[in-house]
Amino acid sequence: MSDTYVLVHGAWHTGELMEPVAQHLRAQGHTVHCPTLAGNRPGDDRQSTGLQEAVQSLVDYLQVHDLTGVRLVGHSYGGMVISHAADQVGQRLARLVYWNAFVPLDGESLNDMVPPNYVAMFDQIAAANQGAVTLPYPIWREAFINDADARLAESSYARLNPHPYKTFTDQARLSQPLAAMAMGKSYINCLQDTALPHSLPWHPRLSERLGLFRLVECMGSHELCFSDPLRLAQAIEQAGRD
Repeated sequence: MSDTYVLVHGAWHTGELMEPVAQHLRAQGHTVHCPTLAGNRPGDDRQSTGLQEAVQSLVDYLQVHDLTGVRLVGHSYGGMVISHAADQVGQRLARLVYWNAFVPLDGESLNDMVPPNYVAMFDQIAAANQGAVTLPYPIWREAFINDADARLAESSYARLNPHPYKTFTDQARLSQPLAAMAMGKSYINCLQDTALPHSLPWHPRLSERLGLFRLVECMGSHELCFSDPLRLAQAIEQAGRD
C-alpha cells in the first residue's frame, strides 16, 4: 500500500538531510516530502524566526501541495512543529509519528523539556551569535551520533546549519492536548539516543503525553538519519502504517 509521508527535520537540519531516509521509503512505493522549515533555509533570519513561523511554513507546505492522508513525521525539535500542525490542519493528517521528538504541553517551550545545562549553554551561544544557536562538536559526537565512526560524525556535522534559538524559547500554543486529538499517533524510540540523558528520557517521559500511541523501538542514536537511514525508514514505515 502506498502512503504519503512528510518528514519534518529537527534543529540544525534541512529537508535535504532527510532525503536518504525518504529514498528508502520511496523504494517501498510511498510518496515522501522533505520540506525545510522556516529558520533553517539559506538567508533566513535566525534572530527573528520563531516557532510560529516554522509551524506556518509547514502548514503552508501541506496546503500548497494539497496533501491529505499524511503520515507526518517529526524528529526532535520537529515534534514541536508537527504538534502545532496537527492542531491547525489535523484534517489533512492520517497519523503523527514522533521520532525521538519533543511532545509539548500548551504553554511549554522546548527549553522547558531539556536539562538546565543545555539551556545555559544555548543561552550563551545564542547571545554571542545574533540569536542563532549551534551545537558544539563534542556534544554532537558523543550524545547525538554516538553510533557512527569519526568520519561520518565529522562529515554530518559539517552539513548542519545555525538554528533560530527563538524556536526553543517560544511557548507552544495548542487548543487541546495531543492526547485528545483524534488521530493515530506513534513514537519511535532509538535506544542508543543520549541527546537527552536517560534520567530525562524521550520515552516514556514525553511519549506518554500522546495518550494512546504505537511504540516502535530500534537500535541507533539520535541521528539515525545519518548513521543508518534504511533502519530508520523501516521504523518509520512500521510506525506509519495502518
